[in-house]
Amino acid sequence: MINFFLLNVAKEFSQLKFAHRLRYISLFNRVSIVHSLALRKNSTMVLLHGRGLHFVFKIPDRNKTMDFYRKVLGMKVFRHEEFSEGCEAQCNGDYAGRWSKTMIGYGNEDENFVIELTYNYGIHSYDKGNDFLGITIQNGEILKNAKKQNWPILDGNVLEAPGGYKYYIIDAPVPTDRDPILKVTLGSSNLSKSINYWNGILGLTIYDRTEKSAAFAFSENATMIELKDVGGPVDRRQAYGRIAFSIPYAEQEPLSEHINKNKQTILTPLLSLPTPGKQTVRVIILADPDGQEICFVEDEGYRKLSEPDFESEKVLDLQITKDKS
Repeated sequence: MINFFLLNVAKEFSQLKFAHRLRYISLFNRVSIVHSLALRKNSTMVLLHGRGLHFVFKIPDRNKTMDFYRKVLGMKVFRHEEFSEGCEAQCNGDYAGRWSKTMIGYGNEDENFVIELTYNYGIHSYDKGNDFLGITIQNGEILKNAKKQNWPILDGNVLEAPGGYKYYIIDAPVPTDRDPILKVTLGSSNLSKSINYWNGILGLTIYDRTEKSAAFAFSENATMIELKDVGGPVDRRQAYGRIAFSIPYAEQEPLSEHINKNKQTILTPLLSLPTPGKQTVRVIILADPDGQEICFVEDEGYRKLSEPDFESEKVLDLQITKDKS
């Protein structure tokens, strides 16, 4: 019935005036989502109640990086934590020494997608591959900030953070119905395999699709994860990042079983990660066919861990001043 309806839409579409076409496009998108959900019920995918949390970077210069995120992108520090040794789940990469984590964004982690900046003391450069392609933000103040700070604006309104991470800026007012961080774009060596994994196995809905890319999310107005064909192998090198979602605690074990059943990669089996003085949370970390890392953290514990700690920004600034590494 759905397919018959879509065929009729396509047949009549070219005969409509522009305004009417827009109504059809909106209806087409809604029907496509319903169709996708119907396919899920008949598939072997696990049904997850997920929400996007953050993307993780390893940063080479904490002082310049914080200037970029705070003064140019206009983000706020929601919490900062210092660690004396490496993370069991390699949150800071494959490094065993002292490191720090800073959560920064436009709104509380409990409701907004943010950026996690990890800094390894003594490590001041990372070889960058083609796994991370950029983050798109809609905010009309960013380019103004960049000009005030004399930060280079590249062709296409692109800003480059320390470390070479690209931000694509849409110079328009901050959207009122969604997070200003619109999407995170990652590399894919085989788009069909990426779609099968992110949509077919993990169950994220496809909200945008072109010949060379596909964008996924758990809900329509959430920050999208876009997989883009890079025309060859994905090379992650040292600067590789990680995307994080939360799901209910009770869904983590079924997810683990589902990934094993489908013979996919689990980088870190279910593991409880402590944060000194704060909530311990359980995580499972997966890898897609190109090795892109995906962390699924328990939602219940993470909501407590992610409570804002604005005073911790003072610790960040103090450590930047003291850092002689």
